[in-house]
Amino acid sequence: MVIAAVSREDVLKTVRESLGLPVASGTLIDDSMLAALLRRAAGILCPCAPSTIVASVFDALHHLVDDPSAIEGRLAEVCDRLVICGDLLELNQVTTDDPAVKGSWVFAAPPSFVERPGGGLFLLGTVPDEVTPLPGSLGSRVTHEGIVRALTPEPSEGLRATLKCLGWLELSKTTWLKSPKPESATQLRETMIRRLSEQPASGDIAEAKILDSSRDTHYYSKRWVSPTSENGHYLARRPQAHGAQLWGYASVVNGKVTKFLDLPMKGSMRWRGCDAGWHLQMAIDNGLGKRQTYRRRATVEGVHLDFFSPLPLWAERRLAVLGRPSPRDRCLFTYWIPEREAASEEEFLRDRLWLDREN
Repeated sequence: MVIAAVSREDVLKTVRESLGLPVASGTLIDDSMLAALLRRAAGILCPCAPSTIVASVFDALHHLVDDPSAIEGRLAEVCDRLVICGDLLELNQVTTDDPAVKGSWVFAAPPSFVERPGGGLFLLGTVPDEVTPLPGSLGSRVTHEGIVRALTPEPSEGLRATLKCLGWLELSKTTWLKSPKPESATQLRETMIRRLSEQPASGDIAEAKILDSSRDTHYYSKRWVSPTSENGHYLARRPQAHGAQLWGYASVVNGKVTKFLDLPMKGSMRWRGCDAGWHLQMAIDNGLGKRQTYRRRATVEGVHLDFFSPLPLWAERRLAVLGRPSPRDRCLFTYWIPEREAASEEEFLRDRLWLDREN
């Protein structure tokens, strides 16, 4: 028996091939590979905490990379984006009667697809016992655009009908891209202030963080601070014994949280607390006369939109269906969209999220 040494590069190339990803020169561990590994782990492990999925993939990769801590951070980021795109579902998006399921757990979405405006199909979900539930003839045609998977029909091909016959679920754009009821920034702020005023006193909340609206909107993470002597109403997060921090809207007096309204509010449980919080902060910034911004970069291939703060899930999904994530350029994240869609999407950003385009 002959034992041969195998390089890290050979292992990674084999992994990519097994996941149906192209093997080319350059970076082998890209977002497409991390997303595929996380989906594979989710199909086997879910329902479970997102950290369980990340830890499983990290254990498999940490000896194959030069900087394990960096890859762990990337895995956590990609896992979050799989929730945004719909490959992973949170508890408020599913129906279960299992009493052991925790509110912080996620579920693997079943194989599903959404039709893009141009006729291509946006693929979602996974299965526990296969890398992909597609037959080889279709699996080889899937394109990987960062964490997004797409399938383009050939002329006169009934691809939607074929996928349905294979057991895939078609999600309508209307349902999948459903957004909250339109309202003005002023209406949202006034509603939240009124709801907060109706809350009983919370008592001081240790280790709470507030988003300082006076800080530059270009540096999202630096806007989160521990309260010291602030007074007013702030988007806030508070810790809980188990799981991620809880989001809310807080009344702060002399640096102490006195009231805390949990987000999302009843009646909007389809959305995550962070979605409600990010939308509210956009309304707050708008009211202060310092609207959040985005940058538009036109290229021969289409339009790149650069964002400096997170978008609610329902807004980012529009960009994922229309276009694809793109390498970021001095911003938090970037999406590419076709030029023909740019005008309507910029109108959406302006009217529904109160964002201004930078000159």
